[in-house]
Amino acid sequence: MTDDRTANVTDDVTESVTEGMSTPGRTTSPVDRDRLARLLGGPDLAWLVDRVRRRMARDEPLTGPVTLSEPTPAQREAAERLLGRAPGAGRSLCIRLDAVDAVLRRSGAGPDGLAAAVTALTGPVTQLADLREREEHAWREAYAPLDGLIRSGRPELADWADRLRRDGLVRRLARTPHAAKKLLDDTAGALRRLPAEPAVSLPVFAADAFGDAHALDDGTPLATLVLSGVRALTGFPDGTGAEWRREAWASAGLLKDALSSTVLTLGLRGTPALDWAADAGEPAVLTLRQLTHLPPRTAPAVVHVCENPAVLATAADTLGAACPPLVCLQGQPSAAALTLLRHLHTHGTTVLYHGDFDWGGLRIATALLHRVPWRPWHYTAAEYRAAAAATPLAPPLTGTPATAPWDPDLSPALTELGVRIEEETVLDDLLADLGS
Repeated sequence: MTDDRTANVTDDVTESVTEGMSTPGRTTSPVDRDRLARLLGGPDLAWLVDRVRRRMARDEPLTGPVTLSEPTPAQREAAERLLGRAPGAGRSLCIRLDAVDAVLRRSGAGPDGLAAAVTALTGPVTQLADLREREEHAWREAYAPLDGLIRSGRPELADWADRLRRDGLVRRLARTPHAAKKLLDDTAGALRRLPAEPAVSLPVFAADAFGDAHALDDGTPLATLVLSGVRALTGFPDGTGAEWRREAWASAGLLKDALSSTVLTLGLRGTPALDWAADAGEPAVLTLRQLTHLPPRTAPAVVHVCENPAVLATAADTLGAACPPLVCLQGQPSAAALTLLRHLHTHGTTVLYHGDFDWGGLRIATALLHRVPWRPWHYTAAEYRAAAAATPLAPPLTGTPATAPWDPDLSPALTELGVRIEEETVLDDLLADLGS
């Protein structure tokens, strides 16, 4: 190639860029599609067209060089045919977009410049900024079912809905705004029906709500979101595992397994089986199924609640049939325990609670307090200090501190003394109270 031809291309750059600027009232010149396809449309220049489209999508200027590493001989030949000269030696191939624009304008193949030529070859280019704005708008619309849910009678779920918008869970589960809107529509529809009263089987609920008994099976996106909303609705504590999920569903009246969830009682009456056990002074185990199908017909004025089975077992041994109504949580309150205590509270029973004086015990007590109102039963800062003073070999307190809403002084007292007092340590005090 001659130096004159190279100079001519270079001289045309400034003029071609000026011609490519849009002016009011200017009409678009026709594109010579055949010539344009021969110059720019071949497979060996597809990389160049792709680079131009990416710049157009980002609204970047079509000037300066673009470089291809390790080009093939065919790609070098295509660039030479386009520019009318060798694009340069070296291991990479460098083409100036200004020069391509000038060639297209001067040749008549693309009289309106590089951007118009690429659009004619490959179709309109969507601006990434516009695309992002449309996508964000679609995502905002996808969350609309949550707003409807809150307006339609679930204002207590407002914080949960805000958290869903922020934490990205819905986007990870649904991937697209369209799928997310359907998922959140179904989630809102389920939460409007909860809690279920009376309690119902989870598959039966799913079949009625969605026409699919497996819609709320573990691991499905819908089950993940509905269970998240259930916990926000009922205040069920954090946890993991199959048993935890079963209890969480049950907190809203949805039963995965009505027989596995149980609660231990002593001295409670109201069904033939409970009356027999109370007369015999024997503990009774109630399943969630029993409590949802045949709850106690009567409610005592007061029921005592403990955390550890050893308290109830010792009460049965020492007090027998004389023991007043006593319920044992056996750790975290189960769906059966919550169902029983809610039933008794609704029918006028005063609930008195005692648990371990440690951080885990405070968390269990707080979880129960969020669901069933109770008053402390020898479970205050004063009683903790007295028990600690009387137990010189008490084990050290470990774990993450927790609060005690029923007695703001209790948590600071645990921090100060730094020992744990289990229920068994104060068993004599509890039995004396029950016996009186």
